[in-house]
Amino acid sequence: MNCFRYKIEHDYGFAPNPFHGTLSLATCKGPIRQNKNLKVGDWIVGFGSKSMDNEGYLIYAMKVERIITFDEYWESEEFQCKKPVINGTLVQMYGDNVYHTDKSAQPVRKFIQERCAHSNKDWTVNLGHYAQDTRTDRVLLSKTFYYFGDHCISLPKQYSCIGLSKRDKRGNMAYRDLQGQDAKIQAFVDWLAANYEPGIHGDPCNWKEFKRDKYEVYEDEEDK
Repeated sequence: MNCFRYKIEHDYGFAPNPFHGTLSLATCKGPIRQNKNLKVGDWIVGFGSKSMDNEGYLIYAMKVERIITFDEYWESEEFQCKKPVINGTLVQMYGDNVYHTDKSAQPVRKFIQERCAHSNKDWTVNLGHYAQDTRTDRVLLSKTFYYFGDHCISLPKQYSCIGLSKRDKRGNMAYRDLQGQDAKIQAFVDWLAANYEPGIHGDPCNWKEFKRDKYEVYEDEEDK
């Protein structure tokens, strides 16, 4: 069992996207999504950063339970709710189901980037995000997740090994230091399960930038 950890520079509910009962990592973090050592059953843990004034705090942890392609994600009835609605609620605006194969344009462009949080301001394709997001055609999914967002938590000292070292705090992923350390990873997972229910425990950290009423943020109570 591996435990991939990294620092999150901004958190809008896009990467990861914790809504609709499934936490998805469909964009960003190409080095993790494409890592050949990543497999079902591994854990991914995201920590805060100086830019969000919560460096070292736990933003989320997910157990990788499914790995599917962009097209499988795009076409699945289960994940139509993850497609962005640009003028919708914040939950809808930050939908991450945004890439699918452009069969007519191959080989010039392999994927279509739908209008989304990673588009340019005029909704044209943001080539920088496009290049990073499509480094791998893998979407990571989990129903066993703990998303704390703006209610992020600090880890007890006994689980400090899960945190990022000074070298890794630049934002690079870490996992090699815990390879073969299944007992340490499992102890951390057991602590989470003993103290928190799986699911959403806070809003995305950067949502404080928006001044919206509750009904403009969530589609319904099930999404909170």
